[in-house]
Amino acid sequence: MTTATTRLRRLLPAVAVLGAGAIVLAGCAGGSEESGGEGTGEFTYFGQTENTTIIGTLESLAEAGCVDAAGVAPLTADAIPGSNWDQQLQLLAGQGALSNMSMAAGTPSLMKEFIENDQVVNLSEELEKLGVADKILPAAESTLKALYDSEDLYSLPTELNIEGFWYNKAILEENGVEAPATWDDLVDAAATLEAAGVQPFIAAGQDGWPITRLVGNYILRDLGADALQKVADGEASLTDPEYVAGADAIAALGAEGYFGAAPGSIDYTTAMNQFLTGGGAFFYMGSWALGNFNNPEENTIGVENIGFAPFPAVEGGAGDINEVPANAGIPVMFTTQDYNDETAEWLKCVVEGYGDTALAESGVITGFAIDEAPSDLPELTTLVQDTIAEASGSVLWFEATFTPEGTTVSQTNGGGLASGTLSGEEFMQLVEAANEG
Repeated sequence: MTTATTRLRRLLPAVAVLGAGAIVLAGCAGGSEESGGEGTGEFTYFGQTENTTIIGTLESLAEAGCVDAAGVAPLTADAIPGSNWDQQLQLLAGQGALSNMSMAAGTPSLMKEFIENDQVVNLSEELEKLGVADKILPAAESTLKALYDSEDLYSLPTELNIEGFWYNKAILEENGVEAPATWDDLVDAAATLEAAGVQPFIAAGQDGWPITRLVGNYILRDLGADALQKVADGEASLTDPEYVAGADAIAALGAEGYFGAAPGSIDYTTAMNQFLTGGGAFFYMGSWALGNFNNPEENTIGVENIGFAPFPAVEGGAGDINEVPANAGIPVMFTTQDYNDETAEWLKCVVEGYGDTALAESGVITGFAIDEAPSDLPELTTLVQDTIAEASGSVLWFEATFTPEGTTVSQTNGGGLASGTLSGEEFMQLVEAANEG
């Protein structure tokens, strides 16, 4: 087993940027300092105890790429459990006590409040000043800007997960099926596989989100990358016919039985095992699954037997197949409080070195440009890297701009689409009502 494969096995799935829900900020003055202000004599980082990759990478950088910055402002770190993350960030923000660098708020709406209150650094401006703006990959930058509905960058991508259809090469070849380029290709492939006694799609219907991801992606390919933002802005509704069509397309797959007999009873672990033991042809999943794919103890079909296809184009649609569904995992932000030359030096060296260090030491694919990839990277990891580098941009997941209530209702009812017990219109009515709630 290669060194990089061993590293990847230690990673936990990162489905999306999650939070416990935003609480309205009160009394949170910005406290901004221009670069060059009085320093604190240290560079502080605040994170979650469950994530050891970020602090581990920063500690490595302090001993190498950021040694000069660390000599002037030594790295100090603190961490708490992630269960009350957003609430703790709000408390610190209200006290003017945010760390120089910390994991970003889990809820996009809370990050928007930090941005509006001038509590986090405008990284688009700062990285341009520091001459390292080109170190952020376009797919990662567009993901984070879309997440906060901002024209500027306010957090850094310590991870970048892309999503698409992973497939069993042998099953497709045995049944004369090619990787689909269009939605019609995918539907035809499913019909062919079903007729041959092969389950076309594997999905964790019990978790819901692997199904609702398909709804969102169909809409974005059909109506364009801004389609779901229009819903968030009140310019469109999920119950509009053109949006219902996206849910109907997935419900039609469920009605044909293409997700298996009882997809609502399948959880994430079961679905992963089913794919890796040859139990179906297509598996929509994010690149965080590379740890499972590259683990020979889990993957009995063989890593060489797994292919990747982007979510297909909808014929006549306004979307671009080169825009990859993506999430930035766990972004980090820099606070405007105590931002000075020392912090700017840390920011610069983090942006320059984090991507290479995290990939080499932890097998983590980030949204930073890589100068030199390890020679022992697994083939699928390289494939994901190449896909990210070549992407023209990214699109967010279905619930990214929803309220917490809307997200819950969407994912709770996703399994109903996969089992064919819920129509697209019924699904969209439920979600729209919860979002308006």
